Amino acid sequence: MITEEKMHELENKIGYKFNDIKLLRQALTHSSFANEQKINKMPDYERLEFLGDSVLEMVSSTFLFKTYPNKKEGEMTKMRASMVCEAALAYCAADIGLAEYIILGKGEEATGGRHRESIISDVMEAVIGAIYLDGGIEYAKNHIDKFILSDLENKQIFYDSKSVLQEMVQSSQVGAVRYELCGESGPEHDKIFKTAVYVGDKKMGEGAGRTKKAAEQKAAYEAILAMKNTKNVP
Repeated sequence: MITEEKMHELENKIGYKFNDIKLLRQALTHSSFANEQKINKMPDYERLEFLGDSVLEMVSSTFLFKTYPNKKEGEMTKMRASMVCEAALAYCAADIGLAEYIILGKGEEATGGRHRESIISDVMEAVIGAIYLDGGIEYAKNHIDKFILSDLENKQIFYDSKSVLQEMVQSSQVGAVRYELCGESGPEHDKIFKTAVYVGDKKMGEGAGRTKKAAEQKAAYEAILAMKNTKNVP
């Protein structure tokens, strides 16, 4: 169970003080914990997540509409999808260390739920929903602007790292990109995959994740940063 001190710590991180702190507690509570409680049962985050998802879609759509007046509907839809997908929200949540505040049941905790992108992204949306109910759309928008719609250039590179790397390598005509699984660890239900990415014969990055796709994405992002820093490719 999360302490009041930890709740206030999270408020300080996100820069918003709740009038009704119970909304924040609900936003952090996974169904596995709620279901374990026999008395004083707490509501979980799922209803707030539903609301936060809608608020996030509206705010991000408005942002794209105003920021890119010449982009067509299909282009904006694709951009929005990459900005608010599961991996993207989990990436943004890392800025405030949101995972450490999630209230999980014992079973979910034991199987690695605290580091599962699907849960972290759900809680990110639930917090948005909680802020919206507690303070209104402007406070929710401020939160989204600060933690999701900021530094979009670098975030967009991360979200689309595999395709960005492919384009960089193709334009330089230096060989093919290939990914190589170089290790697995952990129990069957909670594996960590490790992947390396090569450009030609040179290893350019490594990444780890709970899916092979996530590991490849992180390896590609590392390769992009290395290529940008050296201003060249092998």
